[in-house]
Amino acid sequence: MAPAPARGHQEGKPTMTTVTEQPHLPVQPQSVQLELATKCPSRCGMCFVAASPQGTHGTMTLAEWLAVISEAAELDIPMVQLLGGEPTLHPHWIELMDHALALGRRVEVYTTLHKIHERWWDVLAHKNVSLATSYHSDDPDEHDRITGKPGSHARTRANIQEAVRRGIPLRAGIVEVLPGQRVTQARDDLVAMGITRVRIDRSRAIGRAATAGEPDVSELCGRCGRGQLAVLPDGSVAPCVMSRFMPAGSVKDGTLTAILNSPAWWNTVERVPARAQDPCDPDCNPGLDGSDCAPAEQEACDPAYADIPDQPEQN
Repeated sequence: MAPAPARGHQEGKPTMTTVTEQPHLPVQPQSVQLELATKCPSRCGMCFVAASPQGTHGTMTLAEWLAVISEAAELDIPMVQLLGGEPTLHPHWIELMDHALALGRRVEVYTTLHKIHERWWDVLAHKNVSLATSYHSDDPDEHDRITGKPGSHARTRANIQEAVRRGIPLRAGIVEVLPGQRVTQARDDLVAMGITRVRIDRSRAIGRAATAGEPDVSELCGRCGRGQLAVLPDGSVAPCVMSRFMPAGSVKDGTLTAILNSPAWWNTVERVPARAQDPCDPDCNPGLDGSDCAPAEQEACDPAYADIPDQPEQN
């Protein structure tokens, strides 16, 4: 953003000082999702990224990611979400998190919790860091069948318990994938472990779950681009990670500010059909920061999961 010249005085003589012009957006985003990688230890059948152990870190360089975070801070976006794939497989994820924290942002790390090195716990215990994960069943065999990773249930559950023990805020998502899946039991197990921020959703026909043709906007939650945006591993900017099939620009070619003020962005957002909010939907309750959408801060309510169409969970 170019500085605007302003008159000043020094020792009685006119001088030129600079006043930094603050970026302006028509709608203020509350979060930016940074998809660091398509690499993941799991191979979930419903993964919108189609992530796998053979995934990559994309083409975004460390300098480019740092620049995105810096601009997000300039735009006063309060929350930076690191996700994938598995974001902790990116070689610089801690550096990116530290950069966001140094700029006064809150950070959420959306991880499978399959493998958390002991030295990471102190990093994740920062007061402005929270975790999110996926937990699909209280039954180990069923959970591992969904993730395609033997032993994933035991590792994820143990690390959920460790996060709770350390007082690290954590929310969890359950996605219905299998007929008769133990969704209610999984939620009860999470609550018993001390996790009250639980999101239940259906599998969406995006990514690996898309079995026929291009994904359709009807599969989206309805809030894409309305308070959030996503930067993908190749630099593409989309209304959210789920709407990855409809990018509106790239940070490799321009700035976030320019993209979010462009006709291409608003035309893309308008393609996403807005949906009515359920009064028991955690997503529609106000956030502590004054935002109108803060599911990570809400207590879980318990309507029938099939009636909750919004905010799909990751991994």
